[in-house]
Amino acid sequence: MSSSQSKDEIDDNSAPLIEHLAELRTRLIKSVFAFVVGMVICFTVATPIFNFLTAPLCDALALRGQDCDLIFISPQEGFFVAIKVSLLGGFMLSFPVIAHQMWRFVAPGLYRSEKSAFLPFLVASPFMFFLGASFAFYVVTPLAYNFFLGFQQFGAGGEVVEGVPGAAPLSVVFQGSAQAYLNLTIKFIVAFGLCFQLPVLLTLMGKAGLVSEAGLRAGRKWAIVGILVLAALVTPPDVITQIILFAVVYGLYEISIRLVARVEKKRKEQLRREGLLDDDDELYEDELESEK
Repeated sequence: MSSSQSKDEIDDNSAPLIEHLAELRTRLIKSVFAFVVGMVICFTVATPIFNFLTAPLCDALALRGQDCDLIFISPQEGFFVAIKVSLLGGFMLSFPVIAHQMWRFVAPGLYRSEKSAFLPFLVASPFMFFLGASFAFYVVTPLAYNFFLGFQQFGAGGEVVEGVPGAAPLSVVFQGSAQAYLNLTIKFIVAFGLCFQLPVLLTLMGKAGLVSEAGLRAGRKWAIVGILVLAALVTPPDVITQIILFAVVYGLYEISIRLVARVEKKRKEQLRREGLLDDDDELYEDELESEK
């Protein structure tokens, strides 16, 4: 056995199926326990967390000289708002533990080279989700609520509408439900957080040889259509938010093409050093990619 093969062996701790299932059960129990602990912690401070999440709306209302007052339209709504805040906060708090348990379960079945390749993506995934969630909360959400609140109309009480004696102008002002506001805000945060996973996903697929730079470049037109459909599905029906999501996700797609190109270049250099790829093979591969 060559030295390169010995350095790239799977960890010598193979176990029967029952032992793998038992380990999986242990990892799942630890993950669920961490999630429940995080959820309980967030439930005890659900009100401050919710107040923090209302900042974009309150700022938009303050610009219009309005008070930031949300209402409960059903007796149980306050409880469900606290539960939803706890679920979101609990998942974010427990994600490092959940990711660690996932890694501990799959790592023994990976080659050492696969571990060194996969671990950076495991670290980048939560970072990109947090980046996307922050972008949604601090950039997209304020723009969206400013757009929505612009459709209010204020009538001056006591004035007479022309042609209708004694009638005052109609006032249509925002009196939002706390649960409806939270649902929309969480939708923004989760949608952008998941969309920011695109470079991580495509780069990982490129490293596994499932996608290529040429294939991604050729699929630009389909990517544009898919991103437009995604923007229409995961955002409210306002053009501003949809354009922002499209621009961001398409920009991430272009970044992914360049990351996949770097991955392919490194893989070819590695194969060339090991004597597994010559110029003729590389030329043949390039011709195949161009045909795709």
